[in-house]
Amino acid sequence: MDTNGKILRHKFALICVHLWLKVLNNEAPMVTKARLKKLAKEYGTPLFVVDHEQLRKNLAEFKRYLPKVQPYFAVKANSMPEIVRTLYKAGASFDVASIAEFRTVYENIKDLPAKARQDFIWDKIIYANPIKAKDTLLELEPYKPLVTFDNAEEIRKVKKYAPHAGMVLRIRVPNTGAMVELSSKFGADPGQAVDLIEQTHAAGLVVEGLSFHVGSQTTNFQNYVQALNLAASILKEARMRGFKDLKQLDIGGGFPAPYDANVQPLRELAKVINSECKRLFPKDVAILAEPGRFLVATACTLVAEVIGKADRDGKRCYYINDGVYHTYSGIIFDHCKYPVKAFKKGPTQLCAVFGPTCDALDTIGLTEALPDLEIGDLVYSENIGAYSHASSTWFNGFPPATVVHINE
Repeated sequence: MDTNGKILRHKFALICVHLWLKVLNNEAPMVTKARLKKLAKEYGTPLFVVDHEQLRKNLAEFKRYLPKVQPYFAVKANSMPEIVRTLYKAGASFDVASIAEFRTVYENIKDLPAKARQDFIWDKIIYANPIKAKDTLLELEPYKPLVTFDNAEEIRKVKKYAPHAGMVLRIRVPNTGAMVELSSKFGADPGQAVDLIEQTHAAGLVVEGLSFHVGSQTTNFQNYVQALNLAASILKEARMRGFKDLKQLDIGGGFPAPYDANVQPLRELAKVINSECKRLFPKDVAILAEPGRFLVATACTLVAEVIGKADRDGKRCYYINDGVYHTYSGIIFDHCKYPVKAFKKGPTQLCAVFGPTCDALDTIGLTEALPDLEIGDLVYSENIGAYSHASSTWFNGFPPATVVHINE
């Protein structure tokens, strides 16, 4: 082989190694564009592709960088039974926020091999919605559930309808910079926290821990620092006042998915959390978390088809067979952006992309960089696994995307 051939071969090998390292480091999708096109030809469009190998990779990454934190997958991010089973088998626990989510988890883990659990963790599930209907509590009661609360009325309700429940007090913490803030709706004032713990014990219930949520897709790591310090102060005061049963801390969700290069990797956030937890909490306090978006966002891809094309006010407009009432619902409900990409190569221009319904709200993007496309061409959006298909509707009679699971 001549020198040029050796150089080209060496460069090719380096490129292959680089790409594989990106895959190992969770920076590149496992599903190729060729495979997406093949699946779309086989199943039709719109098509929602769930890569279970990516799910396992995401969970492994979370456990690698936060080894002392037990992940409780936030089922609301994507409640497909297949995803629940894969994450359970890989070692996840579950955060549910409705009785329907509880049933989904319970039905999909009850026949799998039981794993050892700490005696204050309820059957790998925490019911993390601070507000619960009485019918929900009645259904949960036989399981002696672990539930969150943040107010005195909820204490009375749980005492009446689920007196065998274990309690976790959710406190309000800063949500500065989060894509979706939650502190205006949930969380007890930190100054009232220990009094609420005292009221709970006076009612004959036991507070087993504290919880908080810094807001969804939190890139401001100081939110975690402030929240952990607040929780540590409350735990210390509660123990000084004789409440020794607080042995767990639920640090909630908010772990950002790598939607773009501006999102710092999990390993950087993990350094902050690990350091603060080691500094602030006794060794007998177990730490758990509720990652949702981080585990499923990058594991799913949508493939859609161009069904219409027009030029309006000097701008190219494409209409595709999925929209904000379906897989792109996260644009409305999750304040999220999913770039639309083309399989076809060629010079691009800024285009508008709309969904299929007769509603002007059904707008996916107004500045999508796309080449010249024809009716029937395929487009795709990556990192669309969280708070997307879970909110799909049948609005205007258009059905949700077909779901295909690969690498199960």
